[in-house]
Amino acid sequence: MSKLVKSDLEFAASQYKIMMANTPDSVMPRNYNPKDKKFVTSKTSWWTSGFYPGSLFYIYEFTHDTAILAEATRRLGILEKEKFHTKDHDLGFMIFNSFGNAYRITKKEEYKKVVLTASETLTRRYRPILHSMQSWDSNASYRSPVIIDNMMNLEMLCWSADEIREPKYKVIAIDHTETAMKNHYRPDFSSYHVVDYNPQTGAVLNKKTAQGYADESAWARGQSWGLYGFTSMYRFTREPRYLAQARGIAQFILHHPNMPKDKIPYWDFNAPDIPNTYRDVSAAAILASALLELGRYVDAGERNEYVSTAATILKNLSGKKYMSGKGENGGFILKHSVGAVPYNSEVDFSLTYADYYFLEALLRMQKWYLMISVNDIDGSGPVDGKYLIRDKELKKAMRKKSRKIKSGNWEFHDLDLRRPFEPSATRPSPVE
Repeated sequence: MSKLVKSDLEFAASQYKIMMANTPDSVMPRNYNPKDKKFVTSKTSWWTSGFYPGSLFYIYEFTHDTAILAEATRRLGILEKEKFHTKDHDLGFMIFNSFGNAYRITKKEEYKKVVLTASETLTRRYRPILHSMQSWDSNASYRSPVIIDNMMNLEMLCWSADEIREPKYKVIAIDHTETAMKNHYRPDFSSYHVVDYNPQTGAVLNKKTAQGYADESAWARGQSWGLYGFTSMYRFTREPRYLAQARGIAQFILHHPNMPKDKIPYWDFNAPDIPNTYRDVSAAAILASALLELGRYVDAGERNEYVSTAATILKNLSGKKYMSGKGENGGFILKHSVGAVPYNSEVDFSLTYADYYFLEALLRMQKWYLMISVNDIDGSGPVDGKYLIRDKELKKAMRKKSRKIKSGNWEFHDLDLRRPFEPSATRPSPVE
């Protein structure tokens, strides 16, 4: 598995250098349409704008390639203005995945300030009467819609709360999480995509889908968003009910009768034309990353199921069926992702967020389950892509721990600098 991770990250670096050459200075990569062989970009105000610089920082974290770092830094320059973006809920995707990773790796205070400003901006989407952050503005279809994707933007709020000891950010994130658990989820732990609320009373008006097959179906990427979101909320709060929710979602996904053997989901678990329909590689990449974190919080038997499934996903995404050929697809790493089938939008495309969560999953596998690096001990990171340990006794001790157990079980190494401050003993109460 270590060889696969190394090979994939080196391939990612070569692909993204092609993408760097394809991308004009004022925009961000968005997708690649293989049928038309068209490389599509977006303005920085589009919700996916943070994934490209975020992916570059992940690649740099492994390779320490200065050309990759320079491009990532340039892209932050055009993205920074979005820290004041109030049109929707996507600031976590846009800012935390880019500037958050930049700060984590470089420790430059100016990047941290951008994240903190974005967190304050994001609070403007919070609606106390809904006990949620409103995802989209009111339109002809919805009055106060909240989508499951919004669970992904809570991580930035919680991180900011811990960084500056500002409880209101975490209070909002917890309130949103509690409401999502109550209103978005069915008894089998599957999720609705959109819950629309009455903006005056907070009452639920409708539970619908925007990108799934049907209102009562289980849109695959939405299930992955939810799993990731509840897992990260458990990390920041240590609330047992959030862990139980994440475990329930994982069991729904992994044991669904329509989950393929290769663990790359169909775009909707209830799509009527399974198996003759689209896979969604983005849903698989998000799922793999979420499972690797969830494995940190459960016992060895359950961890083995989650990490083994994530390993299966990563191995299959690394094969010819789902990975781009060298120099192909505009520099994207993966192919066969799905944006929104009901709108025939980005169907069977390469998508930036599929690449981002694939890279994140590779690094999580490497750092948490395959080896302990010097990066986990003192933050110095890899040198030319190699992890160096100079102290002989430390190296000897780590060699004993840094392995996958021969029985097939996975050993978790809890020495990661990305772990946030431990939550306070008294958890903030949700806003009444």
